[in-house]
Amino acid sequence: MTASDRRTERRHRGDGPLKLSFEDPARQEITGKLLDYSKSGFRALHAYAALHAGQEVDFQHAVAGGRARVMWNRIMDDSVETGFLVMK
Repeated sequence: MTASDRRTERRHRGDGPLKLSFEDPARQEITGKLLDYSKSGFRALHAYAALHAGQEVDFQHAVAGGRARVMWNRIMDDSVETGFLVMK
């Protein structure tokens, strides 16, 4: 069974800029690209490798804005893919 087989929500293709901000310990803002989204989360591509699982961030993209928790990171040569869970 693949990860996509376990998803219970439909994913929608994302496109466009993404802004993340957080205190770590000083306020930081990073930009990235929205890859896809669902009702409860989204996946993004950015260049900030220091995000860690469990970290909470404020986010803004074309579809929504709010607060999310980092669930996982995939660090590649020159970019980072991160999965986020939107907090209710």
